[in-house]
Amino acid sequence: MTKVLLLSDTHSHMDDTILKYAAMADEIWHAGDIGDLKVTDTLQKLKPLKGVYGNIDNHKIQLEFPLNNRFMCEGVDVWITHIGGYPPKYNGKVREELQQNPPKLFICGHSHILKVQWDKKLDLLHMNPGACGKHGFHQVRTMLRFVIDGPEIRDLEIVELGKR
Repeated sequence: MTKVLLLSDTHSHMDDTILKYAAMADEIWHAGDIGDLKVTDTLQKLKPLKGVYGNIDNHKIQLEFPLNNRFMCEGVDVWITHIGGYPPKYNGKVREELQQNPPKLFICGHSHILKVQWDKKLDLLHMNPGACGKHGFHQVRTMLRFVIDGPEIRDLEIVELGKR
């Protein structure tokens, strides 16, 4: 069983509430727009971190994190990217791969809009944790917590961090 904290669009912001939830996770996943490596350095001191770079991330962040991160977590095939779109209107850069070889869990950020949606056609779960940073048009800062237990994704929880 793996407890995951999923966040995105920190835009260089880190606070004690994010760190409190990070400490309770087994792994932290970041879906891009990190903003500053201080964010990921701080998180990596607490727990193992997997992430991707986003469209605002500089070359230093791009050297440390990939554009796409596909891996197995227990029995679940996971793909994280920053700009992925939503079912059925996926971004053109990921659409073909999703159709030919869909993961069980597809994660993206970028929109600053929290959304969890089942894609019946591709038989995958799509997650976007919204934004936990303070830059952007979102009104409430959000993250997601969930458990991967063998092949199951369960115990999904929305974490609201207050107004931006």
